[in-house]
Amino acid sequence: MSYLIYIGFFGAAATIFLWLRDARIFFRTGLFGYRKAAYWGVLYGALATFGLLCTIAGDMFELLGLGLILAALYLQGRMTREKIWTGNESALDRTLGSAKRPVSNKK
Repeated sequence: MSYLIYIGFFGAAATIFLWLRDARIFFRTGLFGYRKAAYWGVLYGALATFGLLCTIAGDMFELLGLGLILAALYLQGRMTREKIWTGNESALDRTLGSAKRPVSNKK
């Protein structure tokens, strides 16, 4: 078992974590950019999972699997999203996607 399998696990977990963070921000704010990122995150998560399976499969497909995981992370980072951070948030709030909910006009 190569050390590259551990890198594959970490990359696939990061891809799925970013997808869930985008989904959480979309559910809290309702912004279109995060909605699109959350929908495409399903595809990128599947691509990363397939890459992880290729990495685990053996020595022949190890680099192909890591390339698929890296492609999923790259494509997920290229999605355009609205700016929701003002600069006073902590790193933990930004990492977990704790966005402010929009003010409602209902009483």
